[in-house]
Amino acid sequence: MTSQIIQVEPFDLVVFGGTGDLAYRKLFPALFHRDKDNQFKNPTRIIGVSRRQMERDAFRETVKDALLKFGGVDDASTPLVARFLNRIEYAPVDVTGDAGWDGLKALLGADERVRAYYMATSPDLFGPIAKQLGAKGLVTPRSRIIVEKPIGKDGASAAAINDEIGSVFPEKRIFRIDHYLGKETVQNLMALRFANALFEPLWNNAHIDHVQITVAETLGVEGRGAYYDTSGAIRDMVQNHMLQLLCLVAMEPPASLEADALRDEKLKVLKSLARIDGSNVSALTVRGQYRGGFADGAAASSYLQDIGKEASDTETFVALKIGVANWRWAGVPFYLRTGKRLPQRFSEIEIGFRRVPHAIFDSGADSIPANRLVIRVQPDEGIKLWLMIKEPGPGGMRLQHVPLDMSFEKAFSGPSADAYERLLMDVVRGNAALFMRRDEVEAAWRFIDPIREAWTLSREPPRPYTAGTWGPAAAIALIERDGRTWNEEYE
Repeated sequence: MTSQIIQVEPFDLVVFGGTGDLAYRKLFPALFHRDKDNQFKNPTRIIGVSRRQMERDAFRETVKDALLKFGGVDDASTPLVARFLNRIEYAPVDVTGDAGWDGLKALLGADERVRAYYMATSPDLFGPIAKQLGAKGLVTPRSRIIVEKPIGKDGASAAAINDEIGSVFPEKRIFRIDHYLGKETVQNLMALRFANALFEPLWNNAHIDHVQITVAETLGVEGRGAYYDTSGAIRDMVQNHMLQLLCLVAMEPPASLEADALRDEKLKVLKSLARIDGSNVSALTVRGQYRGGFADGAAASSYLQDIGKEASDTETFVALKIGVANWRWAGVPFYLRTGKRLPQRFSEIEIGFRRVPHAIFDSGADSIPANRLVIRVQPDEGIKLWLMIKEPGPGGMRLQHVPLDMSFEKAFSGPSADAYERLLMDVVRGNAALFMRRDEVEAAWRFIDPIREAWTLSREPPRPYTAGTWGPAAAIALIERDGRTWNEEYE
């Protein structure tokens, strides 16, 4: 079974930060795969922009190298690669000054096709670039802007960035991208809930005991040390990716799949999150920082060694116990956990159902594990439902806890498209359903800011944990004192 490829109308995609890691590692490979599948119509163009002085052909060579390194391309001499490279243009521009803008304007021309500006830059440049686009006459009625997370460092800075961008682009043409929302499994969460009568009637506090969301990484900060030390796990992962996953699990059924209908329901969840601040932060949060150890099959350095500092209060691990204060979820804890230098790399959502109220089997109700629904976001996207069944054979009623396991790759004959492939095509189509609205971003910061403030006021440093372990012991205690355990059965 394969999906139908629907072509998009011709467009120009302008990538600010076109010689950066994000562009080479994610954006150009994603665009190549869409072009390879004949989703582009002529005369679609991809225009790289950066301060670096470079000729178009030299830039095309760097894009070709990126396709070989990151895009799964084995032979760069094929007609498909040549067709894609012919779409590539380059414009050197000083985004904070005046140099280069006339050249970009001349390159774009007066064509009224869809024009998308991708901000693959640091967040402090989002607003200035948007203002320059407006001042230089480059914002047409069919122009739209794409901004990457993180949007700001707190609620105030996020509002300032949104104000700057919003002074040039209307909200309906601002696409705040979170690549997690483009992952196949995340979208299938909506299909699982709202297209199956089996689950939605059980999706409440009468039947669900708790929810776990884990985003685990085996790598350290790698080359992102300078950025990461000003961000930390709660800004880098929780404020955007993990709260968006929580919203999709907890939201009410939207009236439709229209962008604002979906985002209205997610916003209601964010506004319902029980406040965590100085009065309860020690009971509901754990933050940690990795020390040296053994991770990902090799000896691992400490965080301080990775960033080249003698001291830092930045967390590389965070665990939270969150309550959603509404009728559907009252009393159901949402446990969130993310960290670097953990034993395995995976992202998943686990829905833990309540135990059977009465068991007719000799073993008793307490010995029967509860049903669990595990949604694997990455890698090996899929869905696993743990059930109790009778072990085959004679000799009495012996129960076994086994999974019904569906791999998307096996079920649909091949790996699914990369999240950026899907999201970039949605921008061209003008479909904002999988993108964050301004009020969502700012509501998420209103939840995160009091936690960060409480950590700062407590002056308690992050708890150390050895690389290759599941974080500080306090993170295990956070869930086990409630009589539950973190799921570590990923395979």
